Amino acid sequence: MTWRRRIEPFTRPLFFASARLLRGMTLGVRGLATDGDGRVLLVEHTYVPGWYLPGGGVERGETPEQALVREMWEEAGVELVDRPTLVSVHDNGAYFPGDHVLVFRCGTWRPVASSARGEIKSVGWFASDDLPADTTPATRARLSELLHGVAPDPTW
Repeated sequence: MTWRRRIEPFTRPLFFASARLLRGMTLGVRGLATDGDGRVLLVEHTYVPGWYLPGGGVERGETPEQALVREMWEEAGVELVDRPTLVSVHDNGAYFPGDHVLVFRCGTWRPVASSARGEIKSVGWFASDDLPADTTPATRARLSELLHGVAPDPTW
C-alpha cells in the first residue's frame, strides 16, 4: 500500500470541507477512450484502490470538456484529437453531497507523455469482458452503459 493510500482516509474530510466552503457544487469528468482492439483505458490511482475511467475535477474557469482534455493528458498520456461527446450526467451525492460527474466518450486520440506526477500508479488497456478484479462498481456500470446499451443510471 502506498503512503498516499494510507493517508487518504485522513485527508479526504479536509478536502471535502474545503471544497464545500469554496464551492457549492463540485463537478467531475470521466472519459471513455478505446484503442484499435476495442480495449478500454483505465487508470489506477496512488491514493485510492481500484481501477477507474480517467478523469477528475473541473477547475474554476475551466469547462468540463477542457477538464477532460487536461485529465486524459495528465493521468493517462492521451491527447484527444476530436472533441469528446457528452454521454451522461450522474449524481455522486452518496459519496460527496453536491458532487456530479459527467461522462464523455472520447473519439480519436494520440499517445503523449503523461504529466501525472505521482497521482497515477498504473495505466492499462483492458477488454471490457476482462477487467481487473478491483475495477470499481461505478466504472463497471459506466462501461455497461457506454458499451452494452444499458440505460444510464442517474446515480454514480
